[in-house]
Amino acid sequence: MITILDYGAGNLRSVENALAAIGCPYTLARDAEALRGAHKILLPGVGHFGQMMRALDNPAAGLRAALLDRLAAGVPFLGICLGLQALYERSEEAPEVRGLGVYPGAVRRFPVHARVPHMGWNQLQVIPASRLFRALPVAPYVYFAHSFYVPPDERASALCTYEVPYTAALECGHVFGVQFHPEKSAAAGLQVVRNFVELPC
Repeated sequence: MITILDYGAGNLRSVENALAAIGCPYTLARDAEALRGAHKILLPGVGHFGQMMRALDNPAAGLRAALLDRLAAGVPFLGICLGLQALYERSEEAPEVRGLGVYPGAVRRFPVHARVPHMGWNQLQVIPASRLFRALPVAPYVYFAHSFYVPPDERASALCTYEVPYTAALECGHVFGVQFHPEKSAAAGLQVVRNFVELPC
C-alpha cells in the first residue's frame, strides 16, 4: 500500500491515475496521524517551493515532523519534481523558507539565459545498478516541467542536461526522488513507479 502525501496542491490526480494504471492500491495522508501509519510514501509536487513547505509546516496538520520521523524510521519514500527538491535545505525559488533538510545544499534556478520552465521530453543518463530504472533502456526519455534543479551529487542515479547538467533522479538508501514527472512519461514513467512500488519495505 502506497501512501500519497496530500498537502493540498500538486499533481495529485495524475499520480493517482498512474498508480491505478499499474494496479497499485493507495491511500491519502493529509495529517500526521495518517502519515505515521505509512509503509511507503509518495510526495507529488508541482508549483512553488515556498508554498509546499508552508503547507508541510502547517501546525494543524503536522506533516513536516511526521514525514521526517518516517524517513528516519527507514520508510521508502519517492518525491516527484518539487517532492525531490523538498529534500534539500533550501531553494533559490524561496530563499527564506526551510526545506526538509534531509540532504545539504540548495536547489538552483536555471541560468538567466535559459528558457524556463524546462518543459517537455528529454533523455536521461542513468547510473548503472539504479533500482528505480530497472527494466528500462539505458537512456530513456521522460517528461519534465521545472525551472529549478538540484546540482549533481553522489546521490544522483540519473542525470539530465538543460543548459547545465542536473540531478534527474536520486537514490540514497530508502529515499528516492525524480525531477521528471513519471505520471506523464508514458510507459517509461509507469515502470519507474512500478519499480518503487515493488521495492521491499
